[in-house]
Amino acid sequence: MDFGYSIAGFVVGFIVGMTGVGGGSLMTPILVIIFGIKPAIAVGTDLLYAAITKSGGILVHNKKGTILWRIVGLLSLGSLPASLVSIYLLQYLDQAGINYDRLITTSLSIALILTSLVLLFKDRLQALGRNERFDVIRKLHKQLQTPITVLAGVLLGVLVTLSSVGAGALGAAILFFLYPRLPSIKIVGTDLAHAVPLTAVAGLGHMHLGTINYTMLAFLLLGSLPGIYIGSHIAVRLSERFVRPALASMLFLIGLKLAI
Repeated sequence: MDFGYSIAGFVVGFIVGMTGVGGGSLMTPILVIIFGIKPAIAVGTDLLYAAITKSGGILVHNKKGTILWRIVGLLSLGSLPASLVSIYLLQYLDQAGINYDRLITTSLSIALILTSLVLLFKDRLQALGRNERFDVIRKLHKQLQTPITVLAGVLLGVLVTLSSVGAGALGAAILFFLYPRLPSIKIVGTDLAHAVPLTAVAGLGHMHLGTINYTMLAFLLLGSLPGIYIGSHIAVRLSERFVRPALASMLFLIGLKLAI
């Protein structure tokens, strides 16, 4: 079984390296559906997995100057407290003897479906954000951009803590809409810089709850690192026009399966 985790890590790492989609969108469903891991343990382990695998990216983006720390701070102002509140909720349910597996799987289902829609309509969402002919969008960008960014952080904090999904694709989509004139590389860098502390805080919260499988985490990392390396080298040979819809369809179907 431990070797199976390494294979899963390799597959997820390969797809992440090839598409750039966050591993949480893939890893947690695999652990729950294929390996039969308890949802809370799958989420908790995947959160630490994400924090470790993404942390190196911050150094690279910061060196290139592609992280907007003000936006990271605004997102974190909402997401980190929301993550802690979500952990407190799970702890309360656990101490009350209430099984919260269904809460986890429902959150995971919602996050996967939202991620699939974001992958399909990413370009249209970005184009809509740039179209300030609509009064509501112009007002949002000029007057409400800061509070909406904080509220978006709250949404991400809850979703990521309960499902381990959302820190990547959903976070980037929100930034593309709220800050449509930023270069894509700065959106990616800023989103990553927010994702690492969020997944780390949420992962430490799950550690406090005892929902981390450290052996599984080690074998996932063992497989994912070569997977990411190989996938990133193959990515240049594949058309995003075909890869993105295929991945979105897969995530949507997984989300529906978990919802049923």
